[in-house]
Amino acid sequence: MDSLMISMIVLWAVLAAVVLVLAFWRRIVSASENDAIHVTQTGEAQQQLTLAHRLEQIDKWGKILTVVVVVFGLILASVYFYKMWVASSSLGV
Repeated sequence: MDSLMISMIVLWAVLAAVVLVLAFWRRIVSASENDAIHVTQTGEAQQQLTLAHRLEQIDKWGKILTVVVVVFGLILASVYFYKMWVASSSLGV
């Protein structure tokens, strides 16, 4: 395996770790979520809106990065198997 392929695998692993960190972060942020709607208490309602917006942003980036990790991983696997196929066909195996 060449150094370019290894560096791409390391990049993929870092991206996958970021997705896991985002999932863990979302779990921590949502633990303080209050599911009851408070319309009479302005401060509490504002806190709920702020928390909902933060969760939306975490979800958005989590979904985007998950798709990137999956697609990038499929491309890496395809390149790896193609290289193995070419190497085995040139050996006459």
